[in-house]
Amino acid sequence: MADKTKAPKWDLESIFPGGSKSKEFKKFRQEIQNNLEASNKTLESLSSLEGEIDYKRWGKLVLDMQKLGDDIKQAYSFAGCLISQDVEDTEGHRIDAELSAYSARWQSIMTGLESFALKLSDDEWNNFIIVAGLEEIRFFLDEMREMAKSKMPPVLEKLAISLAVDGYHAWNRLYDKMAGDLRVDFTENGKTKRISLGQLAPKMDSPDNDIRRTAFEKLTEVWESQAELAAMTLNSMAGFRLALYKNRKWDSPLYEPLKNARLKRETLETMWSVVSNAVPGFKKYINTKKKLLGIDKFMWYDQTAPVGKSSRTYTYDEAGDFIVEHLSSFSPEIGNFSRMAIDKKWIEAEDRPGKAAGGFCTGFPISKESRIFMTFTGTYGCLSTLAHELGHAYHGWVLKDKPPFISLYPMTLAETASTFNELRVTDVALKTASDPQEKLMLLDQKLQNAYIYFCNIHARFLFDVSFYEERKNGMVSRNRLEELMVEAQEKAYAGTIDSYYPLFWASKLHFFFTGVPFYNFPYTFGYLFAMGIYDRALKEGPTFAKSYRALLADTGNMNTEDVAKKHLGVDLTKEDYWKDAVKRAMADIEPFVKLAEKIG
Repeated sequence: MADKTKAPKWDLESIFPGGSKSKEFKKFRQEIQNNLEASNKTLESLSSLEGEIDYKRWGKLVLDMQKLGDDIKQAYSFAGCLISQDVEDTEGHRIDAELSAYSARWQSIMTGLESFALKLSDDEWNNFIIVAGLEEIRFFLDEMREMAKSKMPPVLEKLAISLAVDGYHAWNRLYDKMAGDLRVDFTENGKTKRISLGQLAPKMDSPDNDIRRTAFEKLTEVWESQAELAAMTLNSMAGFRLALYKNRKWDSPLYEPLKNARLKRETLETMWSVVSNAVPGFKKYINTKKKLLGIDKFMWYDQTAPVGKSSRTYTYDEAGDFIVEHLSSFSPEIGNFSRMAIDKKWIEAEDRPGKAAGGFCTGFPISKESRIFMTFTGTYGCLSTLAHELGHAYHGWVLKDKPPFISLYPMTLAETASTFNELRVTDVALKTASDPQEKLMLLDQKLQNAYIYFCNIHARFLFDVSFYEERKNGMVSRNRLEELMVEAQEKAYAGTIDSYYPLFWASKLHFFFTGVPFYNFPYTFGYLFAMGIYDRALKEGPTFAKSYRALLADTGNMNTEDVAKKHLGVDLTKEDYWKDAVKRAMADIEPFVKLAEKIG
């Protein structure tokens, strides 16, 4: 009989039975390879034809590539799940590398489509879209054509894509393997266990100062042993990017991340300006929290230290019920979806050795499902993480029947549904809590999130900006990386914290993602964007659920500013929206301070 107090493992068998040894998964990957070969032959054939252009055959190739993109995503998601649930799955890592080659081949064929698009005049392009019946995915195709204008000649783009498989992306895989293999000996309650970094991370959420400090010391110690390798990896990845950017004549390392985010630089700068001006306002919160924790200095490892009724724990089932109940009060559809995801075991939550650190949600477009990865240890923070990832899954659910090319939303909008879920669950829990200690804990949870999005994420962004600027002139040493990180943290935290973490650049896997450069600012953007949406939801009530769903449905088919204009009627390049969102995010500081004083 299953232990209902234990967090479950996810169900991957319904997707491909047999894990990394799955015969069905192997067959699926072989079909991808065969279809890539067929599509490449079609491209070569069409490219060699002279005379009148066969728009319908070119259109079919576009649709074939759209389907192939979903197939590769399905395979990638499965491989990612395999190596996350078991970092020592050697075959899973091999498959992940194999899929990198397939992805590169797909991108190479897409480069051929870009070349075709560039050869057409604007009138011919419009005619092609209509004759080929591609109006529904026009936004993606227009975006592809526009982006192609700023790239190298197709032959060089294909070469770069090919070389990246065993160069650029291999560094990412190497880092993942290195981080996944790291272990520390941790003593708690008189017992010493050898644990993974995934199991170590929740220790810094402990109410016990000694446990938090020890966990941080262990984290620092283990990354000290790998810092030179991490520095080599980070430099190599950045060097590849900068060489590519130089040959594409892109004048800034921010060009690609902003294009990926479908965001104007003006919008980003406006957001960070408003955030920076607001950060000193956290000092009152931090000073109160120091008193509650009984500490003289607010250290790096204190950022997620809980206060209030922090001893309360949840079983996995209790957490799931809590989330479903509070999401359902806004939207029965979101509640029902969350219930389904939990009941169908879309979530890997078991606390065990050998898992990767962190949490994520990944989509399986062919199966029209998602899978969530996390380590559930019973804290409210874990409950909040579960709600967050279920928001990602719901976003994918809303888009599951859209054509693949217009279901690809940017990271700026990817955090919308996840952050909305967090805000909803925490806010409703706060309103229904009767115990002052529980209220204090929930207020702290909300302010922790705001503090991290405003300071921690901003520090990552500032580090990336300064690192890429220095990397243009050559390799940046491990010591210099630490200096740049501390400088970024000093600026972002603006005197609200008493210690910094020089090795943060090594331990944070987001710096090592090759798929997404500057994997940072979209988090703060998403948080504040969701804050504005949540404010609208509070004002309009459950009737807003339909409008909210419509907004999510448009996230793959519009630029970020256009989504905001259409569905919220706001201009993201102006400060007004950001000031209102920041004000709401920080509105809990005074209630937190007053409640803390009242409790004594």
